[in-house]
Amino acid sequence: MTRVPVNGLGPLTGSETLGDPDRMHALAEESPERGSSVLGKVQLILETFGPDDEHLSLSEIARRSGVAKASVHRLAQELLRWGLLERRGSDYRLGMRLFEIGQRVPRQRIIREAARPYMEDLYQATNETIHLAVLDGLEVFYLEKVSGHGQITRPSRVAGRMPLHCTATGKALLAFGARTVLDEVLTTPFERVTPHTVSTPGLLMQELARARELGYAVEREQTRIGFLSVAIPLAGSSGATIAALSVTAPVFRADVTKFAGLLSMVGGRITKTISTLGRATA
Repeated sequence: MTRVPVNGLGPLTGSETLGDPDRMHALAEESPERGSSVLGKVQLILETFGPDDEHLSLSEIARRSGVAKASVHRLAQELLRWGLLERRGSDYRLGMRLFEIGQRVPRQRIIREAARPYMEDLYQATNETIHLAVLDGLEVFYLEKVSGHGQITRPSRVAGRMPLHCTATGKALLAFGARTVLDEVLTTPFERVTPHTVSTPGLLMQELARARELGYAVEREQTRIGFLSVAIPLAGSSGATIAALSVTAPVFRADVTKFAGLLSMVGGRITKTISTLGRATA
């Protein structure tokens, strides 16, 4: 899928925001200190791996990260010992240790554990793709996904990212979340993912107002031609919006009313489970 470069960072593919060489160089130029410290170099090295990169050569890592090849080689040996990288012949790939550490993030673990059973129920009831997402900066970050064989694989993936303004989960987070985030989004150029992507602040505000009125957000062909998504906000123990849950289906068979009803039914149950798990781990 081709994405139109509106925000000045050039086209991105699918859910990728990291692992793109041009973006990596842009980040390094914007924050020179990232590449001047050891930890900054380690971050740049690890972030060179995109969602579709099973393994990369030392030269490719150096090229993408902007870190000197000698430094990449030296740091890669340390990362291999820590299990953060693994070797495949002469190439490198991300290590299982990263996955293990990632599973310990409290917010991610609690929300996923609370939502996963209900996501499976939703999948059984709809036979469509179910997404769980949280806010990360000005992007949607996918914590979990339940789908069948051959169903939608792009642009979403677990640990993938998409813009807030064009996804159903993003619109739910904006409509029912903190106003400060929305204000920041409104001052940021809107990336055009498809010809149907909302392109102006005024249109986005209309969509968000409609979402607040209905209690759910709808996105039609704004992230992928031929697909529609319906999303609801999920609240934490304090009542604040902490995540969003959605159903994604091909437009020709999408039933917005049915999806919204099923999402609403499980939303309250997920919120109660999140509160229970939060107290248990406090």
